[in-house]
Amino acid sequence: MLEQYLQYLGHVRHVSANTLSSYRRDLELYFAFLEQQGVQAEQMDGRGARSFVGTLSRRGLCSRSINRVLSAVRGYYRFLERIGGRSENPFADVKSLKARGKLPTFLFEEEIDRLLSALKPRDFWQLRDILILELLYSTGCRVSELAQAGLRDLDLKGCTLRVVGKGNKQRLVFIGAKAVERLREYLKRRKTLGISDGTGRDALLINRRGGRLSVRGIQTIVDRLLRQSRLQKSVSPHTFRHSYATHVLRHGADIRVVQELLGHASLSTTQVYTHLDIERLKTVYGSAHPHARLGGKHPGGEKAGAEPRRGAPERGEMRTGNDEVIDTEGRING
Repeated sequence: MLEQYLQYLGHVRHVSANTLSSYRRDLELYFAFLEQQGVQAEQMDGRGARSFVGTLSRRGLCSRSINRVLSAVRGYYRFLERIGGRSENPFADVKSLKARGKLPTFLFEEEIDRLLSALKPRDFWQLRDILILELLYSTGCRVSELAQAGLRDLDLKGCTLRVVGKGNKQRLVFIGAKAVERLREYLKRRKTLGISDGTGRDALLINRRGGRLSVRGIQTIVDRLLRQSRLQKSVSPHTFRHSYATHVLRHGADIRVVQELLGHASLSTTQVYTHLDIERLKTVYGSAHPHARLGGKHPGGEKAGAEPRRGAPERGEMRTGNDEVIDTEGRING
């Protein structure tokens, strides 16, 4: 029945391969629990469901991970109800755990500018690697979306790229001037590369064998470049997506527009980035209000009367202006 449910998710609900893999892992946890208890999924009751949550907690899973597993299991029982195999959902009354909101880590505009400006390609493959960083930041794409992108999805004249996001939903993302420059150079040099393997002929990003560059391949490349940059903070490939959203919102973009650009199904997912403005206002208040200063410092951490730190120079279509720095670690503190 598990395989039937996964087929239903893939063929009817059209969930992505990555989401399908996550569902499988979460449901395998549940079925392993059922096997240990010696019961069938159709025999589970509310007491057993709560016992399962306790087992996950004792295994050290965080609240967010437990809630994800619960979502997968609830969906499985809804599927059983739909096909007539089960009339009640034993997890219907099991509440999700309260998860502490974790705000995303991002890079400041000056850090992005410094990172990308310092990278100088010496050959085609280094050019490709730098292009990956440019595209992640310029478009706000997920790594999986960039890996799936093809040459036919690219419109250099219109500075757009068509990507396929979660739920196989297509959307257009925009490419900034810096990334377009890298793309033109990359495509020009790619024609003269002479790789005969046609498996990656339509792929936007190719590996050294001429095939499509995988998600894992992109992650490895980005991790290597970030280690070489010696940034003094924890950064991942997804950090560029967070940075994109943070910077675009900070420069006045409407939150619903950013929701569309990021491919978020829910506005609440995008709203996490609006905390930046609260922190920026706190910093301005702390530097300007006489009663906000404590011991010669304001809540933002600068000395009283000190000049606010400035933002980065322009990058592509991103306009920086005179921006205040929120904190030295690039983390939004809620």
